[in-house]
Amino acid sequence: MRIFRDSLYLEDDARGAAVAIGNFDGVHLGHRSVIDTARDEAERMGVPLGVLTFEPHPREVFAPDAPPFRLMNAETRAHRLQKIGINYLYELPFTKALATLTPDEFARDVLAGQLGVGHVVVGADFRFGQNRAGDIAMLTELGQRYGFGVTAAPILELGGMEVSSTAIREALTEGRPRDAAAMLGHWHRIDGEVIRGDQRGRELGFPTANLAIGGLHPPRFGVYATRVSVLTGPHEGEYDGATSIGVRPTFGVNAPNCETYLLGFRGDLYAAHISVALVEYLRPELAYEGVEPLIAQMQKDVAEARAILADA
Repeated sequence: MRIFRDSLYLEDDARGAAVAIGNFDGVHLGHRSVIDTARDEAERMGVPLGVLTFEPHPREVFAPDAPPFRLMNAETRAHRLQKIGINYLYELPFTKALATLTPDEFARDVLAGQLGVGHVVVGADFRFGQNRAGDIAMLTELGQRYGFGVTAAPILELGGMEVSSTAIREALTEGRPRDAAAMLGHWHRIDGEVIRGDQRGRELGFPTANLAIGGLHPPRFGVYATRVSVLTGPHEGEYDGATSIGVRPTFGVNAPNCETYLLGFRGDLYAAHISVALVEYLRPELAYEGVEPLIAQMQKDVAEARAILADA
């Protein structure tokens, strides 16, 4: 998958794609419906399949002080899009200047001018341009004017409920990762580079790989059975894990993070990139009076995670 970030004035060999447009936070089944419609168009036209998304997310630009809401950072989203066979990923830098483009300017200057799209596919509720003034009817008219086709993919429902990033956030907030996975079409994952923590886990006999979760919508704090993909370094591979997400209240007030004990793993993961998939919520985060009861509970957590993952 080729990723275009710095300059979206593309060479001829990267123009003409059938492109799905959206934020694609989570790359859930509703997003997949839009992308699969674009895939059909790409195959019909004999052109590459592309995704146009925005970085940072527009909400981060217009409401920078709002609580973290993203299901995925840009790295995780790119990994997911690569897995589902996207040829080109266009990460359009989202700025207030971009937001002031009229629908006509966006269609002419960005879609036709910069990207040279052959066809675009959007969700049925898609809006674009300054003050969200553009709708699908306007996009279709502009596509005819500037030389690209337009298709609207219908809203996807699951069990009578619309699949949405909002519904997925609610499931994660309530500690229901399997319900979130049903809407995502994959396990919810937290990706990133392993950072050096306070090494308490090592002292307790449970060395952990620590990830920062700043900027992401936090799942319910507590302990999870997880699947862990080590993406880089000498220990690349798939592992089972027990993961604690939260503020570690036994040891005072701490910034939220994600700490994962890889079952049966021996090695150094510092600076490696890993992906932690939440499979099942085991228990809430608790404060213990001393390390001995904490160690006893961690032993129970690991045993429970191992049993759950053996059947997952």
